[in-house]
Amino acid sequence: MTTLADLRREYASRALNEEAADRDPIKQFGVWFAEAMNSELLDVNAMTLATATPGGEPAARIVLLKGVDEGGFVFYTNYQSAKGRELDANPRASLLLFWAELERQVRITGAVSKTTRAESEAYFQSRPFESRLSAALSPQSRPVASRADLETQYAELLSRHADGHVPLPAFWGGYRVRPERVEFWQGRKSRLHDRLLYVRQPDGTWLRSRLAP
Repeated sequence: MTTLADLRREYASRALNEEAADRDPIKQFGVWFAEAMNSELLDVNAMTLATATPGGEPAARIVLLKGVDEGGFVFYTNYQSAKGRELDANPRASLLLFWAELERQVRITGAVSKTTRAESEAYFQSRPFESRLSAALSPQSRPVASRADLETQYAELLSRHADGHVPLPAFWGGYRVRPERVEFWQGRKSRLHDRLLYVRQPDGTWLRSRLAP
């Protein structure tokens, strides 16, 4: 019988060295993300979002990366959800993207702020009609009576917005994680993995160092 201790594989397909990596972690992320996109990976923009309460209780879940630029990494959600309440109380987060087929992961840590209402509006209206309806309907993370009750409310909302226009709910929008630390991890043979860490300096530049695997 195979045990958990037996579940391992060798990483040997790629390398990450200082000479090839960009000095700017946002640009380096763009390189890796483009390679992941070109590899046609499933849910390439799926990432783990970790938050914590003021008391230090952690929570993690998968969200979708919907934007990245010099300002940070953007995702959208219900502001009244559990993660929204945690970010209101403790506006810091960690993100993790893992591309198993490429033997790569990226860890991002930083302060969190809400996107502008205009940004949230633009993204919300770009979503499929059904996704906008469910966002407007769902009291995310809160108890509901039943699945049937949700479906009844959905049908009522569908009838109300039969013209296809769903206004952006006041409780829904985006968050931007402004990176302070970005780590790129590349799996290597014999578990001698490559890890390059970028730390934002007070003047806005980045200090890069190699970490032991």
